[in-house]
Amino acid sequence: MGTVELVLRSTRVITPEGTRAASVAVSAGKITAVEAYDAPVPDGARLEDFGDDVLLPGIVDTHVHVNDPGRTEWEGFWTATRAAAAGGITTLVDMPLNSLPPTTTVDNLRTKKDVARSKAHIDVGFWGGALPDNVRDLKPLHDAGVYGFKCFLSPSGVDEFPHLNGDQLTASMAEIAGFGGLLIVHAEDPHELDVAPHHSGPKYDDYLATRPRISEDVAIKGLIDTAKRIGARVHVLHLSSSDALPLIAAAKAEGVKLTVETCPHYLTLTAEEVPDGASEFKCCPPIREAANQDLLWEALADGTIDCIVTDHSPSTADLKTDDFATAWGGISGLQLSLSAVWTEARKRGYSLEDVVRWMSERTSALVGLDQKGAIEAGRDADIAVLAPEETFTVDAAELQHRNKVTAYAGKTLHGVVKSTWLRGRRIQHNGELTEPTGRLLERKN
Repeated sequence: MGTVELVLRSTRVITPEGTRAASVAVSAGKITAVEAYDAPVPDGARLEDFGDDVLLPGIVDTHVHVNDPGRTEWEGFWTATRAAAAGGITTLVDMPLNSLPPTTTVDNLRTKKDVARSKAHIDVGFWGGALPDNVRDLKPLHDAGVYGFKCFLSPSGVDEFPHLNGDQLTASMAEIAGFGGLLIVHAEDPHELDVAPHHSGPKYDDYLATRPRISEDVAIKGLIDTAKRIGARVHVLHLSSSDALPLIAAAKAEGVKLTVETCPHYLTLTAEEVPDGASEFKCCPPIREAANQDLLWEALADGTIDCIVTDHSPSTADLKTDDFATAWGGISGLQLSLSAVWTEARKRGYSLEDVVRWMSERTSALVGLDQKGAIEAGRDADIAVLAPEETFTVDAAELQHRNKVTAYAGKTLHGVVKSTWLRGRRIQHNGELTEPTGRLLERKN
């Protein structure tokens, strides 16, 4: 791969074989070797020695709403990718909504790329969208390099991205399966949402009752049945209901091509702690009770749930009213996701190797990013440097997100991201960021 230009050294490097003292050699943005800690530094190479700070593969977040163009005041590629870099994320995959236009045609994808190209501090890929009327657009989008297609089974919250009914789901899934694509699904059943109590006001318990677990369970069962019949590859987004876990485990055991994600807020926040009127905690599906959270962690440990992603879905502060019925539903957590998950994981006896598996290795595998997700020869030199024992208290005003609204405000978290490296270039150091050098990624045909 050419002359070694850079060596990154630490007493704790997380590799696919485990954590060890090592020196990571880098040339032309790629890892050329992971060698012994005291391996000689090649002539002309620069050495960066991080002591006991941990080197881990850059986090790959496959569920981010950047909202750019069209709703850039909600977030935008400049702020989203800066926040990601500050949190140790080196790659994100952008959701097809809530931008205007949504990523549902090749022309719309081109528009989004034109906006993102000069603003990306990290590498960025794109999901396409599956709508009731765009089946003919799915294959062209696939050929243009999107990583798969998102659909909703209940209203999305924005008019320009309508949900699919049963027949439309079958048609889109069959089309996508025909060219070997991936369908990713917001799985809440509209009928169960319709018959649930319709509360308004500031009480979180009232809001929680409006989105019961059964809405997820019924939708996931129907999704599994359809995927099994068609032979399609499907992915369940942002699972919050632990009641669906037996269905998922059984489907996987049966050979259904099913993967599942959950999110930091479901793993680190609980319904019991949400104050009245605090709609920074509102998301869909909702944050549920502590007992439900315990079962999600167990499902991560046994592989029923595959990975953890943020579902970063910000809005302007004025949309986060104190009425849970009308407030925008979305958690802003991009910059804090690694530290939040690590804080809870360590309390529960899990290791940083587990966190890397859930947040980098498996997310990379989900979308086929074989150049990401591990510190090993041949991969991109995308690395986060973490001080796992250090703590910090979240000050929303200091976040890189465009809108300083977070459910983690005031919380003390373990794991300080000291620096972030993208293809061997330091893009963030102690909170200071460089100019954008991220690339726009396309799925390999």
